[in-house]
Amino acid sequence: MTYTVGLLHPGSMGSAFGSQLRSCGHTVLWSPKGRSDATHRRAEHAGLEPETLPELVFRSDVLLSLCPPAAAEEVAAQVAELGMAGADTIFVEANAIAPPRAQRIADRLAPMPVIDAAVVGSPPVGGKTPTLYLSGPRKQADRIAEVFAGTDVRPHVLGDSIGQASALKLAYSSYQKVSRVLAAVAYGAAESYGVADELLVIAAKRTRSYLAETDYIPKTAARAWRWGPELEDAAVLLADVGLPDSLMHAAAATLARWNGNKDERLDVSEALEALRGERNQDDPN
Repeated sequence: MTYTVGLLHPGSMGSAFGSQLRSCGHTVLWSPKGRSDATHRRAEHAGLEPETLPELVFRSDVLLSLCPPAAAEEVAAQVAELGMAGADTIFVEANAIAPPRAQRIADRLAPMPVIDAAVVGSPPVGGKTPTLYLSGPRKQADRIAEVFAGTDVRPHVLGDSIGQASALKLAYSSYQKVSRVLAAVAYGAAESYGVADELLVIAAKRTRSYLAETDYIPKTAARAWRWGPELEDAAVLLADVGLPDSLMHAAAATLARWNGNKDERLDVSEALEALRGERNQDDPN
């Protein structure tokens, strides 16, 4: 079965999604009004069909919002104000936004069904296969998975609650993106003292991500009382060589939440309770 998909708005990720949908026979619409020359070129290259925004909303079986995260609620508001969607139209909120924002969008667009979605991976070009995580009403989530069947986008339904896909995306990107910032800062500090090559040798000995090794969470909690002051000294190092030190101070402040768990044997759940401040409130000992 083929669908008409309204794409809001074709950036590098959105245009690649549109091209994938077109390759499976779906009609993909976009609204060119007010868009940049670069967006026009991307849309033309992807074979998207230009349409006014009201007609795009009226004609679409699926409205796919892939825009800068800051504009997500504004885009949804534009759709809501038009009030021209069909009775079976599904709005897919696929931007990297916080779960409360996804819920606000769902509330704003009601009774139109909204699927909370998140893209993890690079745009689907050159053989790359990002995953499109979906959460929300099961019937509509399954319909969206059907829309992407046969494309290089891999749909995966998480559950029936708005916010699950958004939470997964931000939980992952918070580590992925901040770890890259930390890597740049660490390398900059080592380079300033002429030991960057040695830092790379140390780093090359580790091939796995700490994100995949949750047993390190309670170990970190137990050692936080020692690690916090060490990071404050790391902040001094960074400031001395002209690099930002705020990440080190923030990490030390985070570790301080575990100061009451010095050398304790916690499991992952207990360590996370303490990090949230729940365990120490309930158990003063």
